Amino acid sequence: MSGRRTNLALAVALAVAGLTGFAAFTAGTASGRWTVVLHGLAGLAVLVLSPWKSRVMRRGLRRRRPGRANAIALAVLTALVLVFGVGHSAGWRGLPAGLMTMQLHVGGAIVVMLLVAFHARQRPARPRPTDLSRRTVLQTSALVAGAGAGWVVLERSWALAGTPGADRRFTGSHEIGSGEPARMPVTQWLFDTVPRLDANVWRLNVSASTGNRQLTLRELEQLTDETGDRVSALLDCTGGWWSRQEWRGVRLDRLLGETPTGGRLLVSSATGYQRALPLTDASRLLLATRVGGQPLSAGHGFPARLVAPGRRGFWWVKWVTTIEVDERPWWAQPPLPLQ
Repeated sequence: MSGRRTNLALAVALAVAGLTGFAAFTAGTASGRWTVVLHGLAGLAVLVLSPWKSRVMRRGLRRRRPGRANAIALAVLTALVLVFGVGHSAGWRGLPAGLMTMQLHVGGAIVVMLLVAFHARQRPARPRPTDLSRRTVLQTSALVAGAGAGWVVLERSWALAGTPGADRRFTGSHEIGSGEPARMPVTQWLFDTVPRLDANVWRLNVSASTGNRQLTLRELEQLTDETGDRVSALLDCTGGWWSRQEWRGVRLDRLLGETPTGGRLLVSSATGYQRALPLTDASRLLLATRVGGQPLSAGHGFPARLVAPGRRGFWWVKWVTTIEVDERPWWAQPPLPLQ
């Protein structure tokens, strides 16, 4: 494969890996499995192309051209991203200092995408009509077949070796602490921090078409005891782990006191973090005050957190202070939180 075609193939593989990786973050149900599979295939395609790319790099490094340092950094970082991605799939969950392989994989991938954009600007490889030749189709087919074979080999290897990777969820997440809330990891989105809230001062503000009201923690606990609402729900964190727990609290449709129609639910945290959800989901959402029969810990959202079955962890807003209904569409927000 020529150097130019190798670069084009790598650009496409990295673009697919980036897009499917982003899509995989939003997949909470089995219907999103295909995004994770495509993400893995794209990553393995990069690995299959590495021998050809190494030849291109060796030729380029012999020349005194601008951008050599960027090219070397891009190659090294791409290799590390692949190592962390494959390692996570095998069951390598974390490193010292609390760093998780999934976090390193995602963080490295974001930097790789920025370096790729810079590298492509310095050394553009534009498509040509001849790239649609029969030879190119055959090479592309061989690349896809090689990535597919690599996927099968890895999956069979995890199963035969009995590694945790054989039992990971379709999202790639590994099980931790199901039924044992104390073992469930404490994580939050990006730069959010765990607040220390005073139960005597905390108030839940509920705003709906039926009116506005404030609830103390004691009043919310009384509602929890009256309704007995509980759900066994699986929390799948984008950090690469999942955990199933028994959550108890109050369903949001009971809190709102109205029949869901149009509009959205805006759930806000004491930290300023917020997510909007369809109002029609109110009967499936729980504002939990307890997990595993015990009050929530500070790290897991005390005094109250949202439980959103079928959605990834960033939808499960912690330290909830406000639930309000408005007429705006729920999807009019960034697909991933920016806070």
